[in-house]
Amino acid sequence: MYFVFAVGAVVSNFPMNYGLMRRPVSGQPLRIKEYFKGQLSLHLWGILGGTIWGIGTIANFVASYVPMIGPATSFSMGEGNTMISAVWGIFVWREFHGARSRVKCLLAAMFLFFVVGLTCIALAPVIH
Repeated sequence: MYFVFAVGAVVSNFPMNYGLMRRPVSGQPLRIKEYFKGQLSLHLWGILGGTIWGIGTIANFVASYVPMIGPATSFSMGEGNTMISAVWGIFVWREFHGARSRVKCLLAAMFLFFVVGLTCIALAPVIH
């Protein structure tokens, strides 16, 4: 199962990267050859991140087959990575530094609803 998932991730990576490089959210469009001019250490960080993500995904798939955990709880635990990346982006990398108070309220609501949603999913098998 993971093999098919990994193949899908690799295959979809190339058109997505190309599209985002040609039409970036900010900055100038890039060409493929500029990607390969990047520092080796940055590419290795990306490979390490992908490896960690892959190991976590395998652990999530395995956990979903354990009767005590089940697919819903496993999914909730696996989606926690999205919350971790949001926390890092907001508090460590300070991506929203200087944002208006309305944006900060929306970020707080996002955290609240995300945690509530994951909790509801995780508890769904218990409270049927």
